[in-house]
Amino acid sequence: MKLIRHLLLTLTAVTLATSNLPAETPAKPAASEVNTVCPISGKPADPKITTTYEGRTYAFAEEACKTKWVAARESSLYHKLGGWKSIDAAVDRFYVKVLADKRVNHFFEDINMPKQHRKQKEFLSAALGGPIPWTGKDMRKAHDGMGLTEEHFNAIAENLIATLKDLKVSQELIDQVIAVVATTKDDVLGRPKKASK
Repeated sequence: MKLIRHLLLTLTAVTLATSNLPAETPAKPAASEVNTVCPISGKPADPKITTTYEGRTYAFAEEACKTKWVAARESSLYHKLGGWKSIDAAVDRFYVKVLADKRVNHFFEDINMPKQHRKQKEFLSAALGGPIPWTGKDMRKAHDGMGLTEEHFNAIAENLIATLKDLKVSQELIDQVIAVVATTKDDVLGRPKKASK
């Protein structure tokens, strides 16, 4: 239960943080673009060593990198949840709940909601192991000065859990989602960073 609460709080923070993102943010690369740098090794990608995932082609420096990348996708929480289509559906349903929730809907009064949906989908996809890394603001900067409290986190968390349950996501996967989102809680609430062990 603690884990779920932490995840919910983190998602709340992420939701509130992404509502404060600047208007101009780079869009996701087009599906027709093929990367020139291997996402595993950082070396130049060989256009002959590729795989396709969710309609987009990815190139790698060598076969071992491709194998590692494919295994990471298949074992990711993002993939287990159903990939982009599931994230897309979940975020859309989630915001219906958030915007109806008087505890937090005021944070979204002057927000471009189509853009907010897109940014949240991109963030969650990356955080849950999707193929495209997050390039937006870090959570601490995005939430700075918003006055977020535990109550706001709890409200967002409740809406997230309800959304995932509505979509018939298993409790095991819900717990895993919450665990990932919870890792941003201190940043979202502006708490001091914990010392590394």
